[in-house]
Amino acid sequence: MTHQAADPFTRHDWTIDEIVAIYQSPLLELIARANAIHREFHDVNDVQKASLLSIKTGGCPENCGYCPQSAHHKEVHLDRIHMMKTDEVLQMAAKAKAAGADRFCMGAAWRSVRDGREFDSVIDMVRGVRELGLEACVTLGMLNAAQAGRLKEAGLTAYNHNLDTGPDYYDKIVTTRTYDDRLDTLKAVRGAGIEMCCGGIVGMGESVTDRAAMLQTLASFNPHPESVPINALVPVEGTPLGERERIDPLDFVRMIAVARIVLPASRVRLSAGRSVLNREAQVLCMVAGANSIFYGEQLLTTANVGETDDDALFAALAAKPQLKDLLPTD
Repeated sequence: MTHQAADPFTRHDWTIDEIVAIYQSPLLELIARANAIHREFHDVNDVQKASLLSIKTGGCPENCGYCPQSAHHKEVHLDRIHMMKTDEVLQMAAKAKAAGADRFCMGAAWRSVRDGREFDSVIDMVRGVRELGLEACVTLGMLNAAQAGRLKEAGLTAYNHNLDTGPDYYDKIVTTRTYDDRLDTLKAVRGAGIEMCCGGIVGMGESVTDRAAMLQTLASFNPHPESVPINALVPVEGTPLGERERIDPLDFVRMIAVARIVLPASRVRLSAGRSVLNREAQVLCMVAGANSIFYGEQLLTTANVGETDDDALFAALAAKPQLKDLLPTD
């Protein structure tokens, strides 16, 4: 049912002022509008489970203010893990599939992809995940067109490379790379015919205008990114943003709803920060247009909602992964 065909809802010419006005509209009106568009483009019972694994942890040369994996944040206590072996990763992927995941995502704390043995291992991991019947996504930092082509040839479904925030606030969060660096990688991904998984983080001190500018940038891609993760900052002690207060859950709902309106055909992923939302707030995010969650105890290096709680959530929703258990048998 998901589609990117020309229609009255899909636009690439949003202005920041238009998006800010949507964000600031009355909450119930905003959710109702987002839900109507969500129903136009998606099966509301289709909530995808994605699993995320850090295949190489820590020691990243970037200085992202939110990230405990940065080598710049000396006060963060993090166990560094060198590149995992391919068979270990594929065992985790098989376990995720058995738990109901449709997509398996792998992240390496690199500034950029380097050709060589470790990248060859990632290629093998992608092939193995696809052979298991799962969608495969990786986030490896910046990459060039040739590297994107290798990933495409291996069967990669999607490449994650978040914008984090709007262009005017970006250098308040990270200074070791530029916004244009991010966009260049996304262009390489799109040029190789790989799906784009690209979103951002709210709650880092940015303004509503910054949030709108990020969504405007995403909407400028034609077609829109197929996958848009919306994260709420998880403050980690020892990082520059470690003392920030968590975002109000209703602001999270607003961001989900606006993303759904601006990017109607994209799969909007309720991502990091979900662990502090109660069940009702998560359901409200889904009403507002979120149609994917990350499933599993861990999101790279931060805690996620427990699998038992998520199983209870899906049972309450009677979403597709559970419907087969509810149907009568002959």
